[in-house]
Amino acid sequence: MLVDRPKPCFGEGMDDDQSDLLDPRRLLVFAEVARRGSLAGAAQHLGWTQPAVAQHVKRLERDAGCALLVRTPRGVTLTEAGRALAEHATAITARLRAAREDLAALAELRTGRVRLAAFPSACATFVPAALARLQSAAPGLDVRLTEAEPPQARRLLEDGDVDLAVTFAYPDVPEDPAGLTAVERTVLFDDELLLVLPEGSALAGRDRVTLRDVASERWIAGCPRCRAHLLAAAGAAGFLPDIRHSTDDYVVTQTLVAAGLGVALVPALALEAADVPGVRAVPPAGPPPRTVALDRAVHLPAGPSVLAVTDALLAVAAARRPVPAAG
Repeated sequence: MLVDRPKPCFGEGMDDDQSDLLDPRRLLVFAEVARRGSLAGAAQHLGWTQPAVAQHVKRLERDAGCALLVRTPRGVTLTEAGRALAEHATAITARLRAAREDLAALAELRTGRVRLAAFPSACATFVPAALARLQSAAPGLDVRLTEAEPPQARRLLEDGDVDLAVTFAYPDVPEDPAGLTAVERTVLFDDELLLVLPEGSALAGRDRVTLRDVASERWIAGCPRCRAHLLAAAGAAGFLPDIRHSTDDYVVTQTLVAAGLGVALVPALALEAADVPGVRAVPPAGPPPRTVALDRAVHLPAGPSVLAVTDALLAVAAARRPVPAAG
């Protein structure tokens, strides 16, 4: 009796020679399809037609000996074999990008392109100083900056749309472990949290206050993670804040405080980015600072251009760190 055997995937049962290697160009196209979730999205990113992308995927499936994706009304879904191959294809893409970076650096010192994401108050303060430093030291380096809050910046890293991301984290706000497993994090500096009060407040004249001193005040909250930190810090101080207003814009936050509509817990970096009259910032006892860091996806090799941007950010960040007390 004859029994049909499953068709092999990825060259199983074949002779180990060069003829059995998968076409690297088709792998690069497939990696883009996997990243974008559709043939149309990959075609748009590559500047190709959708039929051309589909043809490359079809030939790759023929070479692999099995289906790699299933077409759906919303795009494509990778098969188990497709998911396995996508990991290899992404790694190959990263290695080829690193090779191009290395060759460019040899041909012309620090040439290349780096895509950087950073949250708004970082974009308005120390990041431009780092970019100006790079422009002076390495005029051939092309750095593209995108403003993005940390969750969005990490998604951009995961999708390969940026190479580095300046982010922040609060010690009392848990982060999604799944979003950190593939990230190499370099701490830049600690960003102190300040209590922002109306200039005429009785507490504004003090050098230091506690959150308990303003427990009965109306509060203004920031982004979801900043709001979570406020709730955690207030909870540690023994009260639940009466949050009346929410805004991601620290200029709006300070303006609301100046109008006597509430108080706020604001990072020092945000106050440096926007100085609004009519408020007074006081360091509160208790809440620990947030950490400003530089994230890089570990599956993307750090080429010379990425290292140059990293060094510039570290140099500017070093000037922001407090000098240790003698003795």
